[in-house]
Amino acid sequence: MEPEIATPTRAGSHGATVKPFFSVVIPTYNRAHELRRAIQSVLEQSFSDFEILVMDDGSTDNTCEVVARFNDDRITYEWDQNFGGPARPRNRGIAKAQGQWICFLDADDWWAPSKLRTCLQHISEAVDLLYHDLEIVRDRRPFIRRKKIKSSHVKQPVFMDLLMNGNAIGNSSVVVRRNLLEQIGGIDENVEMIACEDYNAWLRIAQVTEAFLYIPKSLGYYAVHENGISQKDMSSALRCAIAGFSSVLNQRQKCKLESKLRYLTGRFAYVSGDFDIAKENLSFALRHGEFKIAVKSILMLLVLTMTRHGRPWRRKNG
Repeated sequence: MEPEIATPTRAGSHGATVKPFFSVVIPTYNRAHELRRAIQSVLEQSFSDFEILVMDDGSTDNTCEVVARFNDDRITYEWDQNFGGPARPRNRGIAKAQGQWICFLDADDWWAPSKLRTCLQHISEAVDLLYHDLEIVRDRRPFIRRKKIKSSHVKQPVFMDLLMNGNAIGNSSVVVRRNLLEQIGGIDENVEMIACEDYNAWLRIAQVTEAFLYIPKSLGYYAVHENGISQKDMSSALRCAIAGFSSVLNQRQKCKLESKLRYLTGRFAYVSGDFDIAKENLSFALRHGEFKIAVKSILMLLVLTMTRHGRPWRRKNG
């Protein structure tokens, strides 16, 4: 079992313990190289009143050594048996956090130097959760221009906007009051929800508060990996993430939401070459989905009609 790097207590005047303003929670698993970049991006922040909680989900690489080399008393490192997803290590970080504001950062993402200071400038009594844009960086095809995860200002009621229009909040952009995370019982650790547990958390927070604030700036970078969990069929995890909220929807809303899920399943099956599954789900999305989804579905269905057994269809001579 890996050793824990303890964080020395920081003392203020008269020996009083000084708690950091921000607690940055970084879950990680066998990403030593990327983790180094993530931690460095926090240490280079123009606002320095923070702690970093690196919660290791059972890494077998040199993650512990990478963290130790920083030799910074604002960093706490803890190793635990592998859970298989970020929910449990995030919860461990939340439980250890001393700051009143939790910042989430995935180990393979990183921040611009102005991230924390900009968020600080937007914090007020009228704000409970902040988020911003992230630039997408792919681990392959670096010649392609970076794209942006363009978030949007969620409309009130925030809960219904998030539920019906999907997750517009990048996890590595979020700054949220710690007491809200404690109030909702932390991040759901259901393994069937992996990769969508953050979305589920925003939905549950939105049932408690409407005070979400969108900062329309790119303050971080989101890494996309060819084999990452976010590149897999997300429809099952999404179903799990929203399953507890369907009772508030009417039949029309349920159908709209189902069409989005079926489109995701159909698109993944289309790319994977499972054309029968793709046709079934894309046909549903075409019939019941909103205009944008219907257009995307019909384009893929048109290609499928020209395809036989995964090979382009050609008209026979004569």
